[in-house]
Amino acid sequence: MALWLGLLIFSFIFTSILVVPFINLLYNLKFQRLEEKPTSKKLAATSLFFKMHKSKAGTPVGGGLLIITVVFLLYIFLFPLLSYLGVYISSAFSIKDELNIIFFSFISFGLLGFYDDVMKFFGLAKKGIYGLRARHKFLIQWILGFIISFMLYFNLKINFVYFPILGIVNLGIWYIPFAAFTIVAFANAFNITDGLDGLACGLLVIFLFAFWILSYKMFDTVLSVFIPLWIGAIMAFLYFNVYPARIFLGDVGALSFGATLAVIGLLLGKVMAVIVIGGFFIIEAASSLLQIISLRFFKRKIFPIAPFHLALQARGWEEPKIVMRAWLAQIMLAIFGLWLAMI
Repeated sequence: MALWLGLLIFSFIFTSILVVPFINLLYNLKFQRLEEKPTSKKLAATSLFFKMHKSKAGTPVGGGLLIITVVFLLYIFLFPLLSYLGVYISSAFSIKDELNIIFFSFISFGLLGFYDDVMKFFGLAKKGIYGLRARHKFLIQWILGFIISFMLYFNLKINFVYFPILGIVNLGIWYIPFAAFTIVAFANAFNITDGLDGLACGLLVIFLFAFWILSYKMFDTVLSVFIPLWIGAIMAFLYFNVYPARIFLGDVGALSFGATLAVIGLLLGKVMAVIVIGGFFIIEAASSLLQIISLRFFKRKIFPIAPFHLALQARGWEEPKIVMRAWLAQIMLAIFGLWLAMI
């Protein structure tokens, strides 16, 4: 355990050194959140959103790119050294295949988000230069989700889900669409949650600590190295992301991190733990989905604005208050999820 804690500390220090120059680079590249003004055609809820988040305009966006790059480079440099240091490398799967799945998820969803960020913040989509519409981005997410699911099913031979009390449930070929749905759902849930300073990344750190315990308990060295490197980088980023934020993740980080959370749960066979520990992400996504369905079919709103964290903000809750209480809720969900995963 001392070695894994050392990896977390090293990742934190390494990212801390880079984050301020990276913020300055984003300013120089004008990679900043744009100030958007609602038009008369937009819903009142949309106007409320811009009113609450007007102050965030101009903040650099793209911190997810730094985290993905740091974690990837540190991993490919440090992981081969472990065997030379006498560390026993263990995994229930082919180490090469497991690494391919983790980093394909981490990087491919990140590239999709990065492309979307570039189109959005440089105004290229408005000029018709290969901009992605929401449905096209959603379709690409499903394609990536199915690619990862096929790799899990055919390369690692995973076709089961563990349920507390019931035990292992074999899904057979239906594991593929189930895994794809889980990946796409969490990619979007994380993206929706990433709306307040420090909210999504704080929840993510707590989530990863819980799954770090599970990976260590299951002797999965691949994840036991990947997760602390990821936690260390996020904690260094989070220092500058808490209110008032000096940098945002962007879609490059949000899509990548959400998808990779789901993949970690699928690799460990602990999807129910992902659902419980990631409960706040699910609430955020569900509130947005219910709002859309209600507006489309019943022409009325369930919440003054969605997702859930914005509804709380609209009720007068201050941003740091929402974030701190969400973190506390996440800690309890993590404890409960760990308990379920171990019974």
